[in-house]
Amino acid sequence: MTHSTLIEVVLLLLISVVSVVMFKRLNLPPILAYLFVGILVGPHALGWVANDDSRRLLAEFGVVFLMFTVGLEFSLPQLKAMRKEVLGTGGAQVGITTLVIGVIVFLLGASVETAFIVGGIIALSSTAIVIKQLTEQLEINSRHGRLSVAILIFQDLAVIPFLIIIPMINSTGDNSIVLELALAMLKGIAFIGIMLAAGHWLLRPLFYEVARQHSSELFTLTILLFSVAAALVTELAGLSLALGAFIAGIMLAETEFKHQVEVDIRPFRDVLLGLFFITIGMLLDISQLPAILPQVLLAVIGLIILKFVIIFFISRLSGFENGVASRTGLV
Repeated sequence: MTHSTLIEVVLLLLISVVSVVMFKRLNLPPILAYLFVGILVGPHALGWVANDDSRRLLAEFGVVFLMFTVGLEFSLPQLKAMRKEVLGTGGAQVGITTLVIGVIVFLLGASVETAFIVGGIIALSSTAIVIKQLTEQLEINSRHGRLSVAILIFQDLAVIPFLIIIPMINSTGDNSIVLELALAMLKGIAFIGIMLAAGHWLLRPLFYEVARQHSSELFTLTILLFSVAAALVTELAGLSLALGAFIAGIMLAETEFKHQVEVDIRPFRDVLLGLFFITIGMLLDISQLPAILPQVLLAVIGLIILKFVIIFFISRLSGFENGVASRTGLV
């Protein structure tokens, strides 16, 4: 490690510690502190730390471990019981938001293709930010917390058709799009089925054998291997890293090692997730903000109100009370 790299690491840690303490004293979530650090040290401000591919890749592991620990809070029977929320509420949210935003963007003068892409982007939410916030507020197991997670699961699944349709959006062959979608969905279902089957038959014997060695280091290494390998499998299938890690957590939730796994993985999750939010902050060029501040504020307010209204009414139609529906919309 060169001296310049070491200085970058020390600066990043120092500013992160000071910022988290400062934001905590202001009763603001640590996520905002990490985003602030990213903005401050990134290439568009002080330029002390470069936002290169290696750092972004490392930061992605924070999301992987976050979704892995979220999966530990669920089990297969619970997930089956949530299928109405995942497919019904989550599917309706993505579909309706994409349509409504797409129509608005089209009426503002954009092409149909651009309107669809913008609608699809805005229909999705940041899984990392939402779940991190729910976890910190101890609301991940509340009714609105579980409904929010169900919507996020469908959003992660919805990435697959979006990634297929967007590159082909100017293609004239509609049949090719349908075929690509069908093949991708079949491949994704097959991969998830194989993962669940492998976890059911192999996971418990594997962790029993590891536990018999009485080595905490080996146990932690096995957890890291399993969670990252599961994320890799789903990425190879065209799904997201986060979804693979979530499935891995669900599989381990069926075993008696669940609580020990959660304790061992938490330090990796928190540190790397903080790095993830810092890298997101580095993407913001604050020098461009003053020129477009009114449009940004209007877009933010409109986005919050619109998505809140859509999710509130979908949740109400799904049978949830006003309180659960409103909290889910806000989340």
